[in-house]
Amino acid sequence: MKNKFSLIVPVYNVEKYLEKCLNSIINQTYKDFEVIIVIDGSKDNSESICKKYAENDNRIKIIKQKNKGLSEARNEGIKKATGDYLLFIDSDDFIELNLLETLNNALEKDIDLIRFQANNIIDEKIIPYNETPFETTNGLDAFNKIRKYHYVEPVWVYLYNKKFWDKHNFKYVKDCVAEDYGLIPYVIACAKTVKSINYIGYNYITRVGSLMTSKDYSKKIKRIEDMIFQRNNLKEKLSTINNSENILAFLNDALIYHITTLNKKDYKKYNKKLKELNCYDLLKTDTLKHKIKKMILVHNSWFFYHYLVRFL
Repeated sequence: MKNKFSLIVPVYNVEKYLEKCLNSIINQTYKDFEVIIVIDGSKDNSESICKKYAENDNRIKIIKQKNKGLSEARNEGIKKATGDYLLFIDSDDFIELNLLETLNNALEKDIDLIRFQANNIIDEKIIPYNETPFETTNGLDAFNKIRKYHYVEPVWVYLYNKKFWDKHNFKYVKDCVAEDYGLIPYVIACAKTVKSINYIGYNYITRVGSLMTSKDYSKKIKRIEDMIFQRNNLKEKLSTINNSENILAFLNDALIYHITTLNKKDYKKYNKKLKELNCYDLLKTDTLKHKIKKMILVHNSWFFYHYLVRFL
C-alpha cells in the first residue's frame, strides 16, 4: 500500500540523539507515512536502536550500506521511497508532532514544494526564525522571497512532490559536503508551484563536532572546494532557465562569505579564484552598504572583509 509521505532519515554515529528524532517521527498525529532509515556505515549503537524501533513499527524500513556520506545516503533513501511526498530529517534533529498533519492540510493539487520553518537549538536555547509566508507561486519568484529567509538551501525545510523530484531526476553530488547548497536552489528553480507556510515544524540542533561547527581547518577547505565545484555545476544547469540570475547570485554570495573564514593567505587564493569565475559580477550595488562591500572585494582587502564586510 502506497503512503502519503516518505520520511528519509540518514543515520551515522548519532546514538545520543537518535531516539528523540525517531520518537518525534513515530508519534506524528498524521499516521499515513513510511520511514526510510539509511544506516550509513554507522559504528556506534545507532543501528541497534533503529532495529528496535523497526521491530515495533512496520512503517519503518532500514537500508544498510557502507559509509558513503550523507549525499549517497539520501540518494539511496529516495530510490526506496514510495510515498507521494518526500521529507528529509537529519537523525540528530527532531520534528514537531503535528508536522505531517500541518503539511497535509496545506497541500494543493499539483504542488511541487511546500516551505515551512525551523528552530535552531543551541545548548538547549531555542532560536526561532520567523519568516513571512507567501501564497503559491513559481520557483524563481519563490526563491527571490526565500532568499531573504535565514535558512535557504537546507533540504529539511521543504516538502517535495515525489513525481516532481523523479521527473527532474534530482540527485545529490557524490562525495561532496555542502550537499544542499549544490542541489536545493536548483530544485526550487525547477518548481512550477511553491508555497511557504507560517509554521515552525523542524528543530535543527547545532552540536559540537558537526561539519558546520568543526574547527578542523582542512574541513573548511574541503567545504569551499566542494562548493566551487557544485556552483560551477549549477551555473551550467541554471543557464537553461531564464531569469535565474538571482539564484546564481545567491550561490556566489555564499561562496564569498565562506572564504572569509579562512586565513589571510587562503582567503587571497580563493578570492582570486572566485574573481576568475566572475562570482563578483552579480553583487548588488543598490545601497551604500553593498557598494562598500563590492569596493573592498575589488581591492582584495582581507583585513576589512574578514573583520567588517562579511557582517554587513
